[in-house]
Amino acid sequence: MPSRTLTRAVTALAATLALGVSLTGTAGATDTSAAPTGDVAAAAVVLTYDASGSAEFASAVAQGAAVWNTSVANVRLEPVAPGRRANIRIVADNGWPRAQTTSLGNGTVWMGRQAVAEGYHTVRIAAHELGHILGLPDIKPGPCSSLMSGSTGGVSCTNIYPNSQERAWVEDDFSTTLAAVR
Repeated sequence: MPSRTLTRAVTALAATLALGVSLTGTAGATDTSAAPTGDVAAAAVVLTYDASGSAEFASAVAQGAAVWNTSVANVRLEPVAPGRRANIRIVADNGWPRAQTTSLGNGTVWMGRQAVAEGYHTVRIAAHELGHILGLPDIKPGPCSSLMSGSTGGVSCTNIYPNSQERAWVEDDFSTTLAAVR
C-alpha cells in the first residue's frame, strides 16, 4: 500500500497537470484567529467555484470560501470568471448537504435544504462541504470545534472555522500541489 505522502503527491500532481491550476499572490488574512501561523506562502493554488446554482445559499457559499481564504495560505477559493469552467460546482437541492470530489480541489457541493430545515448553520455547512473538496474527511463523531465534525457538532454549533489540525492537513495537501507546479 503506498504511503499517504506518496498518494498525496501523485494526486496533487495529477490534479495540477489535468486542470492547469493557476498561481496567484496570497492576500493577507483579515481574521487573525483563523489565520495561518508561520511564513505565508508567496503563492497559492487558486481553485474557482461556480455558485450560480446555489440559490438562496449564495451568500453562505461566499462566506464559506472566505473562511478558507482567511484560514490557509496554500490555496484560495475564488468565484469563477464568466465563460470559464470552475473547479468546484455548488448547487442547492432538497437533500442532505454533501460533496463529491473528482480529485483534490475539484468536485461538486450540494447545499442541501434538509439540514437547514433542521436548524444547521448555512455558513458552517458551506465551509464543511468545501473542506471535503480541499481533501478533508468527516471527523465523526466530533466536537463543535472541529469544522469537519459536521452534523455531530449539533444544531447549536455555529463554528465556521477549521481547527489547527484541519488547516494543517489542507496546507500540507496544497503545499505538495504548489511544489509540483513550481
